[in-house]
Amino acid sequence: MSRLLIIGCGGVAGVAIHKCCQNSDVFTEICIASRTKSKCDALKEKLSGKTSTVITTAQVDADNVDELVSLIESYKPEAVLNLALPYQDLTIMDACLKTGVNYIDTANYEAEDTEDKEWRAIYEKRCKEEGFSAYFDYSWQWNYRKKFEDAGIMALLGTGFDPGVTSVFSAYALKHYFDEIETIDILDCNGGDHGYPFATNFNPEINLREVSAPGSYWEDGHWVEVPAMSIKREYDFPEVGMKDMYLLHHEEIESLAKNIPGVKRIRFFMTFGQSYLTHMKCLENVGMLRTDPVKVGNVEVVPIQLLKELLPDPASLGERTVGKTNIGCIFTGKKDGKEKKIYIYNVCDHQECYKEVESQAISYTTGVPAMIGAMMVVTGKWNKPGVYNVEEFDPDPYMEALNKWGLPWVVEENPVLVK
Repeated sequence: MSRLLIIGCGGVAGVAIHKCCQNSDVFTEICIASRTKSKCDALKEKLSGKTSTVITTAQVDADNVDELVSLIESYKPEAVLNLALPYQDLTIMDACLKTGVNYIDTANYEAEDTEDKEWRAIYEKRCKEEGFSAYFDYSWQWNYRKKFEDAGIMALLGTGFDPGVTSVFSAYALKHYFDEIETIDILDCNGGDHGYPFATNFNPEINLREVSAPGSYWEDGHWVEVPAMSIKREYDFPEVGMKDMYLLHHEEIESLAKNIPGVKRIRFFMTFGQSYLTHMKCLENVGMLRTDPVKVGNVEVVPIQLLKELLPDPASLGERTVGKTNIGCIFTGKKDGKEKKIYIYNVCDHQECYKEVESQAISYTTGVPAMIGAMMVVTGKWNKPGVYNVEEFDPDPYMEALNKWGLPWVVEENPVLVK
């Protein structure tokens, strides 16, 4: 039925590729492309004989628009699913524009070189005007809207879990449970244990930059920024238990504030154990989270990139990780003039994920929605030229697909609220 080009071959991509191959009626052909073709070939070999999806592989540098254009023109896919690094979002979007092919991703653009003068001037202007200082934001990709409209193609942004499923939960809650949503608390709980003193569940460079940055939330039409990890709450998560969680800046807050009419407050909380926080603070104190190069002998080294090489590969954590994740949203608002509150969430078991696709639940909960978002686009269920976030479409077919493809969700009425 469709041909999909998937760029990236890390942990999330591995899950998305497995799920595409389970969904062969939609994804009759896929091409896995990465800077390291041998990784793509190894995954193709692993899936050989287990799917009717025709798999090809290719080498591509996702920083190089010309290489991307050449690959897209030769493979002729209906869409490109970007599961590479967020640093590469714009080059892949440029290549899709040049070739007239739909674009899909799971994370918004983030600059790799935060010392670049041109980028920093734009960034500092945004910090002053918008009121939050995270390195990542949607403005870079939203600026492509008219170009994509004029080209008659679509870019679907942020179809992971958070952002992604949490945003679809928001659209679903507004469609089926509320006349008006007043507050959204997004809760991301990982109750898993991988047995290491310290490791990150996805790209360490991205993860540690995100967690060590100031937190922020949306309230009464503007951003409120607070010091990193300064707002702590406890919550008793279904099937996981009581956990400490901390307020972070997160990208879906930016799009939900724009796309959920009348919302008064949006916050994002993520759970962390004390061992993780102690290690992270120590690494920060000794300069290992720095993103600027330092000279070591005659070689320039970026400390956080060195740390990434020293830490366990997130893709290797699946076999040893036990426990469950619980990710969802608590909504308050009004229905028929009465106060209402609900909690929509998914619980995912790390070991069950590993049995199915040899991945831990963090990659699984991102990779499955990546496949579902791509399915929405290639089947035409979501189809509108321009650049859009997932909450701007009808949530029902996406929610149905979550239940079918491994991420069943629960709606709990009258949950305990986060203070």
